[in-house]
Amino acid sequence: MDHLLEPLVIRHTHRLPEPSGPAGQGDVAARQFDAALMSVGFKLSAPLLERLSRLSGETVVGTATRTLDTVREMVGDHVRHNVYFRDFPANVPDTVEFWMRCIWEALADDASRESTLAQLRTGVVDLLTLPSYGTYQHTYAEMLAAHDELIEAAGDRVTVLHPGGPLADEVTGLYLALAGSTTPLGEEHLHDLAALARRCADGPQPKAIPVRENRAVVNQARLEAGADLLLDTVTDVLRLACALSGGDVTLTEPTRFRSLPRPVRRALLAGLDAVIAAAPAKLADVTAHREAFKRLGERLHPHEYPRLPHAAEVFAVARGEREVRSFDSRFEELLGAHDVTGAARLLTAAPGKLFRSLDRLLRMCRTQDERDAVVATAEQVAPQVSGRVLLSVREHLHNRTDDRAGRRVFVNSRARAWATADTRAPVPPAERKRLIAALDAETRRRLPQPGHLLVDPGVLDVALPLSGKATAAGLGVLPRGSLSPVDGDLLRFFVHWKQTARSTDYDLSALMLDTRYASPSWLSYTNLTAVEGEHSGDITDAPDGASEFIDLRLNAVRRAFIVPQVNIFSGEGFEEAEESFFGFMLRDAEQRGRPFEPRTVRMKSELRGPGRVALPLAFLRGTDGSWRAKWLHVYLRGNAAANQVEGNRVSVATLVRGIVERDYLTVRHLTDLMAGRATATTLWDGTTVPDGPVTYIGLERPDGLHPDSRVITPGNLRDLIPD
Repeated sequence: MDHLLEPLVIRHTHRLPEPSGPAGQGDVAARQFDAALMSVGFKLSAPLLERLSRLSGETVVGTATRTLDTVREMVGDHVRHNVYFRDFPANVPDTVEFWMRCIWEALADDASRESTLAQLRTGVVDLLTLPSYGTYQHTYAEMLAAHDELIEAAGDRVTVLHPGGPLADEVTGLYLALAGSTTPLGEEHLHDLAALARRCADGPQPKAIPVRENRAVVNQARLEAGADLLLDTVTDVLRLACALSGGDVTLTEPTRFRSLPRPVRRALLAGLDAVIAAAPAKLADVTAHREAFKRLGERLHPHEYPRLPHAAEVFAVARGEREVRSFDSRFEELLGAHDVTGAARLLTAAPGKLFRSLDRLLRMCRTQDERDAVVATAEQVAPQVSGRVLLSVREHLHNRTDDRAGRRVFVNSRARAWATADTRAPVPPAERKRLIAALDAETRRRLPQPGHLLVDPGVLDVALPLSGKATAAGLGVLPRGSLSPVDGDLLRFFVHWKQTARSTDYDLSALMLDTRYASPSWLSYTNLTAVEGEHSGDITDAPDGASEFIDLRLNAVRRAFIVPQVNIFSGEGFEEAEESFFGFMLRDAEQRGRPFEPRTVRMKSELRGPGRVALPLAFLRGTDGSWRAKWLHVYLRGNAAANQVEGNRVSVATLVRGIVERDYLTVRHLTDLMAGRATATTLWDGTTVPDGPVTYIGLERPDGLHPDSRVITPGNLRDLIPD
């Protein structure tokens, strides 16, 4: 199992676990390893290079082979990226000219001539029936031969790998960090947590597992290891059952429960029995997931366990045979009677729900006394609210001013997004200001004393990861709402996919909008060339994998926004395909090189969302002509087939406007709060670091930090969120 866990550690931490092997003269092999890494945009730190040089050459070569495989996959270089137009971005034809050429080639082909003539008589030709359309017309080797070598540039990405401890220690540390996360994890990180939990079930455990989805994954491993389960609500048991059935532990999507072995059924029922025996009022939680509990009961057979009567009560409530008043129903009843202060007092038993309901409660208040009572209740219970909820409500209130009324954007836990008009009344300004002050004070109280605070200015506009579901898995990926500078002459998007079982056609497009999010133009397979750039050509089938690219000269783009998107024209969804990922590269104008050059990749993210249109990020042009990326990580439902940039331009523009114009809470907010408790605060200049321990917050870990330093980078940015 170790060979599976080492890549996991490298992906999450950018640390290379300490290789096990004899000492020797590995300096030559280590330098060769470093050179090979640099070809894909990675590098060994000086301490790691020194450590490897003291090992045997054989050990270094084995380590290099495994690590290179890992980092190539991280950056997307583990596949062959071919293009339809061999010389791309040079010699891309006009769209109509290209289509006409495909028709002439079809007419010259005996096998396709008659069907093409028949289509021409009707006035409509299906491009997919033309033999030379949508499939590679040259080999990968022929494509490589058509391109010059990449010229090295100072702006090429370099991701540094640092020395780690023994693999067992690195695995344990990563497990504790993921399991104890104060924010929900994304799907890939939950999968990684499951692998780590199986390895670490008998070892050290985090002091608390506050996120319920994480607890379900850990409980599955503990159940398999015969350890005690961590349960304090009936929903914990439901989530565990979903995990055991390979379902959705977030409970967003229904799970088809599997038949479970008798020992497992008994463990789940015993867990339910213990929870209700300790707190009978928790039966009220069943109603929130009544249908799921009914289906689970059909699999667990509670009637076979008469010694667990409290478990049977759970399913009696689910079936409606026993009535239990839910917390939500009591809350809604008080609001229905317009007893706003009574509703607020009721929610003191559920502080997180109170804070998430503050906007609604304040809008329902009729008098100043009611508003004062609601705010006072919130101030009273603030110490009991999780840090993630405090910050989420802080961000919400910041955006609830009169000048921000317009569109509301909704993004569910699976990143499916939609927008609608905001018809809510404003939050009263005085109460909004008072609550923001209380939230900041409570957050400041919880933040640790950082000592010497060393901050990379490049991280200040990164959005706080209040949910791992707001960040896709990948390299160089930042949370939704983050802003990052874009430096380079050429911006190149890429998408790669490989179908699992049926013909699948993904289409890479780029929508360009003006300052009013209007006057759209685009690059796509229907518009291969424009003033701003070129499309590499349409690939319509991917049994062995396929790639598409868009090249843009940023100084030629006159629009205010560039919105890359991936549309599913036909075939498998993003979650069905064997593999699908998106990314972008930045190059200097004279670098040349292949269509895909790993050293120039700035970001590569997995496409695993539920919709048929993916919007990974948008690019914003400033008044000075500079460009920044704003990270979206959202999916539109789209159509079952034939999704095109032309058809979704209005919905995309509306959604992008809602996200771009929203102010997200960023790292800057927390560093400002921490600065008052720091012994010193320094903006890192990118060169020297202090001699003593620091709390470093930045995009990449610098070399030379004191070993006792606390380091926060995007890989563990969730650790910045207070409990």
